[in-house]
Amino acid sequence: MSTNNRKLTPKKVVSELDKYIVGQHEAKRSVAIALRNRWRRQQIKDELQDEIMPNNIIMVGPTGVGKTEIARRLSRLVDAPFIKVEASKFTEVGYVGRDVESMVRELMNSAVNQTRARMMDEVYDKAYKIAVSKVLDSLVPQPKGKKKSSTDDKESWYKDSKANIRKMLENGELDDRQVEVVEAQIMGGTLEFLMPTGPETPEIDFADVMSQIFPSPFNKKKRVKMSVKDALNYYLETESNRMVSRDKVIEAARYSVENDGIIFIDEIDKIASTDKHGQIDVSRSGVQRDLLPIVEGSVVPTKYGPIDTAHILFISAGAFHTVKPSDLIPELQGRFPIRVELQSLTQADLERILVEPENSLVKQYQALFAADNCKLTFQKKAIAEIAKYAALANEKMEDIGARRLHTIMNTLLDEYLFEMPSPDLKEVKITPALVREKVAEVIESEDLARFIL
Repeated sequence: MSTNNRKLTPKKVVSELDKYIVGQHEAKRSVAIALRNRWRRQQIKDELQDEIMPNNIIMVGPTGVGKTEIARRLSRLVDAPFIKVEASKFTEVGYVGRDVESMVRELMNSAVNQTRARMMDEVYDKAYKIAVSKVLDSLVPQPKGKKKSSTDDKESWYKDSKANIRKMLENGELDDRQVEVVEAQIMGGTLEFLMPTGPETPEIDFADVMSQIFPSPFNKKKRVKMSVKDALNYYLETESNRMVSRDKVIEAARYSVENDGIIFIDEIDKIASTDKHGQIDVSRSGVQRDLLPIVEGSVVPTKYGPIDTAHILFISAGAFHTVKPSDLIPELQGRFPIRVELQSLTQADLERILVEPENSLVKQYQALFAADNCKLTFQKKAIAEIAKYAALANEKMEDIGARRLHTIMNTLLDEYLFEMPSPDLKEVKITPALVREKVAEVIESEDLARFIL
């Protein structure tokens, strides 16, 4: 959490989270305090800074109540490196599957991309000016021959012509004109591009390795013709890459991961075990013991260098239907000192979720309809009716929280979404009667509900 976020107090964090997540005040309060404590720690200048450990959190609550969204919104709020992983996907070291250290490598990969994008934005204006200048040089070449004075007619014509062409270029009037560009072909970059990507990709920087095997003379250059628009983008990218040092990106990303990184471990209840006899379970106790040193603080090797996990904030979550948080091994429990319970969503909560958040479902569907020039409106009682059926479906079937609203809304609006765009469909009004007509039969029929909802 950078010093730029000193005004982001716990109360302010909760207020920002309220814009997207209904209820769950205790969980919001806990993550807000944990976030602020990271900033407070960074203000301490002596050796005590390294001794202050993050307040790792374990969230307990059914699916669809906002656990993941709280963590994701928290990371966006401070522009911190963030990844979500599922504990059930990991296996103990020595078995087929993902090892727990891969979550740190994924976080670092994400941070490098995030940091690079931010640095590229910072140099955009400067790089754009250079790109425009290079394209202009291709469009209006410097007059050949002996250098002329500023008063010379030829030189004056050149400057006036270049100024006029610049205006046309910046207005997009020359986008389709062809120009010749000297394009570099970097072998290391090509080989890196051809390598498979993903969480199981070997942690080797092939671009760096190949650049050492093949020195710069092997990096070919060729002249190619392309449109002015493409040439501008090409020069913009190459100049931005030249200004943004790879080493600086990695250094900044590493600092961000080690001090501001957030790892959200979902389904942690899936690795909890009620077995008290010490037997090793590949998907449970073994994974917990592998996870322990990462959460406690250890050094994980990545292709960008070693990463110290001691001050990464870990937020775990699980429904804990058949097990309890106390079924985790004691050492791991101790590394998640903050435990908060999220409440199941009531009909009133679902009604608020439909309209209150800045990214509410009602607003999303209204925007989708507007894209096809159709106005979508909901009567207040229709919103209550949608929430009622969502709550009823959660009660009769698996409780999936707010996710049930997505299914109800799609069932309600499916026909219109299929018919649009249509000259006969300029406005749709959702009434309580329409909701009952579209949804009631599906909810009340056990057979239909099993397959559709």
